[in-house]
Amino acid sequence: MRADAEAALEGALDAFRAGGPVCIHDFVDREGETDLVYPARAVTPAAVSRMRNDAGGLICVAVSHRVAEAFELPFLADAIDHPAIDDDPAYDTRSSFSLPVNHRETFTGITDIDRARTITELGTAAAAVERDPEAYTAETFASEFRSPGHVHVLRGAEDLLADRTGHTELGLALAAAAGEPPAVVVCEMMDDETGTAVTPEDAAAYADRQGIPYVEGKTLVEALE
Repeated sequence: MRADAEAALEGALDAFRAGGPVCIHDFVDREGETDLVYPARAVTPAAVSRMRNDAGGLICVAVSHRVAEAFELPFLADAIDHPAIDDDPAYDTRSSFSLPVNHRETFTGITDIDRARTITELGTAAAAVERDPEAYTAETFASEFRSPGHVHVLRGAEDLLADRTGHTELGLALAAAAGEPPAVVVCEMMDDETGTAVTPEDAAAYADRQGIPYVEGKTLVEALE
């Protein structure tokens, strides 16, 4: 691995261990987007505000395959019987979307405070599954979360980067390497002027101004697959 790529990876790992964000660009020939990614357990209302204002995409929580299985979370496209369902995105074979949820102790679920509560509780639940997969069930999940809600849950591929290289898997692979629970927040960075995704160059410049590590998906795949 090149020295600059190795430094980017180490910076990203250090940030995740400290509960901070990382900017991850996937691939030009995939979505071509950069996401702000946080370990779910560390997300605060201020972090949700940053994602709303600085990124602007959809705020989602990605969980590992094992966690999704313990929660008994379906893929959203499999759970809904409607003619509009067409899970064949141009960038991949299928999307990762599962249920949108709110924690049961939130109110509307959409405020920064409410979404931070839902996100951190998802991180706590994912950590509980890691400790004891048999102790957490769909009923446990339903006692803590309700759907529909305002935080979309994403299901990670079973073998992560060996199966799929979306932001879902890139973030989860980074969490695993950092020793974090298998739950991460991802939010796409949008460009107010063009109405499209922020370019990698602009995302890297933003990361530099904010003191946030910026890492390419290729670097993560090479180091963590």
